[in-house]
Amino acid sequence: MKALFSSIYSWADERLGLEDLVQFAKHKTVPVHSQAFWYYWGGLSLFFFVIQCVTGVLLLLYYRPGPDAYDSVRQITYDTNFGWLVRSVHSWAANLMIAAIFVHMFSVYFMKAYRKPREFGWWSGMALLGMAMVFGFSGYLLPMDDLAYFATKVGMEIFAAVPGIGPKLADLVRGGPDVSEYTVHRFFALHVVVLPAVFVPMLGFHLWLVQRHGNAEPPSEEAKPEAQRQSESFFPNFMMKDFAMWLVAFNVLSVLAFMFPWNLGPQADALKPAPLGIHPEWYFMSQFQILKVFGDWFPGKLGEILGIVAFTAGLMLWLLIPLYDLAQEAGRRARRATYFGLFTLVALIGTTIWAYLVL
Repeated sequence: MKALFSSIYSWADERLGLEDLVQFAKHKTVPVHSQAFWYYWGGLSLFFFVIQCVTGVLLLLYYRPGPDAYDSVRQITYDTNFGWLVRSVHSWAANLMIAAIFVHMFSVYFMKAYRKPREFGWWSGMALLGMAMVFGFSGYLLPMDDLAYFATKVGMEIFAAVPGIGPKLADLVRGGPDVSEYTVHRFFALHVVVLPAVFVPMLGFHLWLVQRHGNAEPPSEEAKPEAQRQSESFFPNFMMKDFAMWLVAFNVLSVLAFMFPWNLGPQADALKPAPLGIHPEWYFMSQFQILKVFGDWFPGKLGEILGIVAFTAGLMLWLLIPLYDLAQEAGRRARRATYFGLFTLVALIGTTIWAYLVL
């Protein structure tokens, strides 16, 4: 068997250059320090995305967009063998993927890993986070139960509040003035065709940047002399640890999917009143609460517009932080960037908890 494997490997290596990849993996190193734990969250985000792809294909075999959307999800959940499990894994993996990306983003931020030459790594990562949230928003409607229907209506009303082009864009996305079966068709196309076609190349670009520039070290490590820094080989040392984290994540995902299966509510009915406490998914709750607060302070359209402007301004500052916190100007700017990151983290968590408390 060993001789057979060796001959097959030699045959493939001659045609694909596998040995070059092996040598690259062996020579690639990963820094070892007290904050190295945060390096695993990018890999965890990738792991949950792979789970999303696999379970999404399985669900795609049975899902029917349009008027039969709810019935198809009901059949998946209650009639198809292990359909409830696949759907539950898909839904939980979506939430865990977005949570892992948020952790990864903040760990990159506080390690100052957005500094030269990693600016495009930061921007591509932010683009991936944005698309992951749109993945979640578009997929949330597809079951067409009452919670998904009315939560999407709330989300689209926020979208329509954007001055100028907001109402027209909302009608374009919905396929009309209200959420309907046409909206399901458009969200389905967005979820399974448009977003993957953009997300996968962006993910490849992001991973290529990580390989090109390597793992960034926090400023405390960069200040040490080269002789005092430690590292380990990516293959097999770090890769084995990465796989161990994937195994832990798989166990957490399995427990959540088995113990807390994803429910399917009653079929959406536009003539019924919205359920009490209707709200978007947790990763939109901060924005939801900010808009509510500005709406209370400034009643009418003005509050919605000011809320959107405030949130957009904060997002632009977050995106442009690599152009402000430069490595050669570490000091006052670096401290301000850290304070801004702490403020953003506290504000994001605080407004999310606040939104759930006042439902």
